[in-house]
Amino acid sequence: MAKAKISYRCEACGAGLSKWAGQCPECQAWNTVREAVTAPRPSLRSFGDTRGGYAGQGGAADVVSLASVEDVEQSRRSTGLAELDRVLGGGLVAGSVVLLGGDPGIGKSTLLLQALAAIGAVEGDGGSLYVTGEESLQQISLRARRLGLDAGALECLTETCVEHILAAVAQRKPSLVVIDSIQTLFSEQVQSAPGSVSQVRESAAALVRHAKQAQCTMLLVGHVTKEGALAGPRVLEHMVDAVLYFESDSGSRYRIVRSVKNRFGTVNELGIFAMTGQGLKQVKNPSAIFLSGSEAQPGSAVTVVREGTRPMLLELQALVDESHLSNPRRVAIGLDGNRLAMLLAVLHRHGGISLSDQDVFINVVGGMRLAETGCDLPLALALMSSFRDRALPEGQVVFGEVGLGGEIRPVYNGEERLREAATHGFSRAVVPVANRPRKALDGLDVVPVKTLSEALERAFD
Repeated sequence: MAKAKISYRCEACGAGLSKWAGQCPECQAWNTVREAVTAPRPSLRSFGDTRGGYAGQGGAADVVSLASVEDVEQSRRSTGLAELDRVLGGGLVAGSVVLLGGDPGIGKSTLLLQALAAIGAVEGDGGSLYVTGEESLQQISLRARRLGLDAGALECLTETCVEHILAAVAQRKPSLVVIDSIQTLFSEQVQSAPGSVSQVRESAAALVRHAKQAQCTMLLVGHVTKEGALAGPRVLEHMVDAVLYFESDSGSRYRIVRSVKNRFGTVNELGIFAMTGQGLKQVKNPSAIFLSGSEAQPGSAVTVVREGTRPMLLELQALVDESHLSNPRRVAIGLDGNRLAMLLAVLHRHGGISLSDQDVFINVVGGMRLAETGCDLPLALALMSSFRDRALPEGQVVFGEVGLGGEIRPVYNGEERLREAATHGFSRAVVPVANRPRKALDGLDVVPVKTLSEALERAFD
């Protein structure tokens, strides 16, 4: 009989070491190296020969040409929540593994419980299973009743041993399994505490292997660290097919589900929900909630961003005030602070406006986080609007990238953004010259600009 193997792994990055060390040589973290005793594992070939299938199933595989592989259309399974289906790329794919992460109490369990209830109500075949390692059945039952869900459409299991979970799944053969959460599971083949790097990796590997073999869809709930990243080894995100993040600003009732990895759809897709007393409600028109609807005020500019396949109208706010500090403050909420510093330098060099003695605060209304460069021009105009204490014209939308030479560069999907603005009643748009539409849009006056100085003049007309 093979002996158990003793190894050392870093709990921060998952790096393997031959001996214990106080500091991990890979990530330089202190006191994160732990001893792990791993029992001998059976050969993967014991799962049987699966030629042409998933690589992790074991067995001999044949080398084939891609031209000889038949195209099989991936059938989608709706979750009953259109916003969640959008983020997933149209629905759940059989045999896929989805990892959902988010802050504690943000609503991960509520969202998945609502999705299971919606699927069970439509199909009525008991083809789903909710596995929890953090709550009791009484707690789940109370939540389901509070949300007004059909308890008969939900099947639950409280278990933390991954071998026992897979045995129950193999017996009942559900087509959809929710694991809440992956950090609470442990494998009997690994001699370490639940939540450790080795336990999370081995438990996830066993679940992924079963999902590919049985064509069962797995939804894994993951904890996040205080920095907002998924807890556990980074390899966990590489093993799954899709990684979703549940985001929200503190005190906000809106929840955003963002895809950062999706093998069956687009990334950076957004699904927007509102948290209510009856659970999460879908927001089908996010542009309406992110706009204040009030009169134009100094320091406010409306822009159109594109997240995934969806254009959205957002309001950017800026506050420029005289500073009494030797080092004026620069605060950016929802945008990159380095981008703000670059725009202030471009405004000084090519716009003739110096804000070196002013405190500058910028904010994205609604708690959104933006990374695209199309917000450069509206942010610059919002800064000038606040500095001059002069509001931009009402009914005006702005987008465009600002270059270091003071030029206004185009952004992608310009015409689609303009159509979205026209749909919501905007009558004027300041855009880069290259984004000027080929055909005039009804009710929308497009003002093309080439440079930042030209935009500062024409935007306030």
